[in-house]
Amino acid sequence: MCIRDSIAIIAHVDHGKTTLVDELLKQSGAFRANQNVSERVMDSNDLERERGITILAKATSVEWKETRINIVDTPGHADFGGEVERILNIVDGVVLLVDAAEGPMPQTKFVTSKALNLGLRPIVVLNKVDKSDAEPDRALDECFDLFASLDANEDQLDFPHMYASGRSGWADHELSGPRKDLSALFDLIINHVPVPEQISRKNEDFKMLATTLGHDPFVGRILTGRIESGQIKVGATVQALSRIGQKIEQFRITKILAFRGLSMNDIDEATAGDIVSLAGMNKSTVSDTLCALAVEEPIEALPIDPPTISVTFGINDSPLAGREGNKVQSRVIRERLFKEAESNVAIKVTETPSGDAFEVAGRGELQMGVLIENMRREGFELSISRPQVLIRKDENGKTLEPIEEVTIDVDDEYSGAVIEKITGARRGDLIEMRQSGANKTRIIAHVPSRGLIGYHGEFLTDTRGTGILNRVFHNWSEYKGAIPGRRSGVLISIENGETVAYALWNLEERGRMFLGPQTKVYEGMILGEHSRENDLEVNPLKGKKLTNVRASGSDEAVRLTPHIKFSLEEAIAYIDDDELVEVTPMNIRLRKRYLDPHERKRKAKQGTN
Repeated sequence: MCIRDSIAIIAHVDHGKTTLVDELLKQSGAFRANQNVSERVMDSNDLERERGITILAKATSVEWKETRINIVDTPGHADFGGEVERILNIVDGVVLLVDAAEGPMPQTKFVTSKALNLGLRPIVVLNKVDKSDAEPDRALDECFDLFASLDANEDQLDFPHMYASGRSGWADHELSGPRKDLSALFDLIINHVPVPEQISRKNEDFKMLATTLGHDPFVGRILTGRIESGQIKVGATVQALSRIGQKIEQFRITKILAFRGLSMNDIDEATAGDIVSLAGMNKSTVSDTLCALAVEEPIEALPIDPPTISVTFGINDSPLAGREGNKVQSRVIRERLFKEAESNVAIKVTETPSGDAFEVAGRGELQMGVLIENMRREGFELSISRPQVLIRKDENGKTLEPIEEVTIDVDDEYSGAVIEKITGARRGDLIEMRQSGANKTRIIAHVPSRGLIGYHGEFLTDTRGTGILNRVFHNWSEYKGAIPGRRSGVLISIENGETVAYALWNLEERGRMFLGPQTKVYEGMILGEHSRENDLEVNPLKGKKLTNVRASGSDEAVRLTPHIKFSLEEAIAYIDDDELVEVTPMNIRLRKRYLDPHERKRKAKQGTN
């Protein structure tokens, strides 16, 4: 069996990558005929299953006609673009999946540009052609235009294409094909994807660039990558070099693991071109070069796009702290964040001068939300600040800020309201607006990242929940000036205790509630949104006064309007600069940064003076 091809499956979010990988595994015989396999088998993480998205890139391998094909499933969200950038270094070709109805989307553009820059020749698969609103010919033309706009070379522009339905498990060269199975796609991959050039270097010294970091409780640290040259055996002594060629450590390889279907199997020896995981190291991490002792030059690692937003992670210092989580100390939070930064190259962690809070910089609110969600499930209690956009200076001293390309699909009747919002106060520039069929309008705009923080909830309200908004980092541009934050104030509790239905009922005319009755609250906690622009301090514990006089009609039934329940990302996007999100394993609460009302007033005065 010769290892021949390594491919990555890339696409915009929800275009069917993981579903297609499922079918490739099934039809190649990776599962037994009677084996019970769950849907989206590659999404192994709990969060991935719950949200229906891929967060971590994962590799697998299948056998087809005496050839082993390594397949890498990649995330679709721009926030996890760091995963895609790393993983493209270890493949020889890409299968670009495009939804036949939606056509190329922002993330399609992002991942395609990365693949083209590496010189990879894509195979375009127009997926979901059996949908009623599919327009495969239009989607194919748009793919060609996209490649041309990304300065693809002639070989890349001459891409083969197929029509497919990942869910039904077929792919054909013609739209009117037999629609039977994926054998045509397998054959195309084998014929189109070049043999790894690394195979010709198998007699040289051993070299491998680490692309992902894992951890096994029995084996310890595991680094995965593709062997660039040479051969490696279990028990061999190797060294790790940093990006600049500095020796990090010398160690003996205790295990070599290779992907076989869905499992990792022990092998004794691996050669150039193989994608393997190595164990035995203590310090080496992602982007380091693992190599023979004679090697002095590291493999060049591609730079990763810089982070665009930062969030402050602090200890939970509310009156309800320590009741639900068991990891509350700043030392434990620090260890966890630095461990995350080690394996995830797209985030950076810095300590604040006080030492009890940490600034975490990343790609977007979703990436931050996933990290916080993972931490709260592990038993952490945290206080999270409002996301801040990272600002930088150019060589002339001009202030630059990140700009995102936003692609919006909305019903025609809501397009005016959306354009007004993004080009007005949020300082966006309208690039394109066109009809996309079925009474839908596609809007493409360049909007500062600052203007998009907290906008998604407002966008869904404006479009009655029917709009789709996608965003991807575009470039750094000159600072666009002030962008107004949230317009309305909040309702703040002045008491500690449990909320009373009667009190909340009386407060409903003041604004919308974020919590229901019999909920624990404390002084300085946010209860709801005020209907006016100022903050209002209220008492949610005030019960009805009881008397011994009963008059007909005096007892009204308390009927509460259902309260708003925020998800984690919505809560982080909603808060203002003087507010925090308190995150515990059981609850998500909003609060003021300073709980004492006198301290809040003092800080507000200092801010204005």
